[in-house]
Amino acid sequence: MISSDEALERLREGNRRFAEDRPSESGISGAAKRSQLLAGQQPFAVILGCSDSRVPAELVFDQGLGDLFVIRVAGNIVAPSQIGSIEYAAEVTGARLVVVMGHSNCGAIEATIDELQRPQANRSRNLSSIVNRIRPSVETLLETGLSQDRSSLVRFAVRSNIRASVDHLRHGSEILERLISKEGLCVVGAEYSLETGLVEFFDGLPKMLD
Repeated sequence: MISSDEALERLREGNRRFAEDRPSESGISGAAKRSQLLAGQQPFAVILGCSDSRVPAELVFDQGLGDLFVIRVAGNIVAPSQIGSIEYAAEVTGARLVVVMGHSNCGAIEATIDELQRPQANRSRNLSSIVNRIRPSVETLLETGLSQDRSSLVRFAVRSNIRASVDHLRHGSEILERLISKEGLCVVGAEYSLETGLVEFFDGLPKMLD
């Protein structure tokens, strides 16, 4: 089993390769790798990321088949299905690192800001269920001077939403709380930059890796 510290460093190294356009070559063909994974999976990290087509976690971290357990949902929100998936990945596959990864210029964040500033009566209930989970992370920011600066508001809201999802995972599941307190599970927040291709880890890092 790979520790959370080692998993985090592996993600950082992979992201550096991605951002510098020098992907790794594992030397294992797709067919050979698929054959190796028939018996089961042991991903070294769990990524809860946004569904945005520009942020595929396996590519962003330069990883291959079986390396990451990836859950994607608009706005990287936390709902029961996401918690259950992460519980499974942590408890059954043994992954000891969970990363909540948001990204710059997130459409779900912008949709939430638009809804709070200009409510849309015809918005679908399904989209509203996403917006309503992001809403608490944005509402307090709208009470500050950021309400007059759209780009700064979006930037701060992205991070606020990531922190909220991280906190929800740390304190919204008895299974995850037990794994955190007794078995070395680490839940951290990160933001991917569409502009640079780099991922910044900024919430919940072990002191030695901060």
